[in-house]
Amino acid sequence: MNLSEMHNTRRRPLLGEDKNALVFLIILNALFFISLTFIKIVYFISYDSNATANLFFQKQIVGWLSLPADTDVFFPRIWTIITYMFTTYSVWGIISTVLWIWAFGYILQDLAGNKNIIPIYLYGGFFGGIAFVLSINLIPALYQNMAFTPALMGGGAAVMAIAVATTTLAPDYRIFPLINGGIPIWVLTLVFVAIDYATIASQNGGNAIAHLTGGLVGFLYIQQLKRGNDWGRWMHRLVEKTDDLFNPDKKHQKVGIKETLFYQSSTKPFQKTQHITQQRLDDILDKINQQGYHMLSEEEKEFLKKASKDL
Repeated sequence: MNLSEMHNTRRRPLLGEDKNALVFLIILNALFFISLTFIKIVYFISYDSNATANLFFQKQIVGWLSLPADTDVFFPRIWTIITYMFTTYSVWGIISTVLWIWAFGYILQDLAGNKNIIPIYLYGGFFGGIAFVLSINLIPALYQNMAFTPALMGGGAAVMAIAVATTTLAPDYRIFPLINGGIPIWVLTLVFVAIDYATIASQNGGNAIAHLTGGLVGFLYIQQLKRGNDWGRWMHRLVEKTDDLFNPDKKHQKVGIKETLFYQSSTKPFQKTQHITQQRLDDILDKINQQGYHMLSEEEKEFLKKASKDL
């Protein structure tokens, strides 16, 4: 049994895991889509004209959730810098967003741990949205067409952050293994980046800049994580404090990122383990799931190698 098989036996099925950030992200996007679609249907049956219904739907609902390019509209609706990345009522839009979140997020979850997915998504969407507003207002060619520039919607920048983060962490990871041994994910990511790059000098240039900025954020996040700087740490602490507030009996142990690099055990590091225990194996697999394989100590990696041969 190899490491992948041992990991899969511990993590099946994906959608059934507790506190799975990837599943939470997919569900959150789906809930926004379902809610907006329901409201759109209500507008549709409330007006005689479909055009009138769509006009009021855009103005009264979508306009308060999507990210406007005009700063005079944006600042009174500052929350749109977060809500826009979950806002979509297009069927193909939600399908593509969910599929790419799952495709890249699943790999990222295996390699970097469960806790990094949401911070990367939010950082990518946030700075991508900022780049969208700035580009429309600072680039003359885009500023002249501001009146015709639709508000930014969807998780394009956030998904690009996850895609680039995954590629930065494991560029040679292969998908579709039946096609000539698999396609490296860097090829797929490069195609997405090239498409956005080619559309900068167009009416949708603001969207392209937002996506590329999200990708840059994903790259920088992983680079900093490799150096021991966890940009998502404050988010984790905020979630833990909120959890402690509503669950007083449950206290989270505060552990620094450098402390998690080594397995905490009372056993001396030079002392060999004679038997492979299922509990120890489960603990290590849980650590991979939460923090990523790169966070294992050398002793833990050796344990997994021995376990894969003996089991």
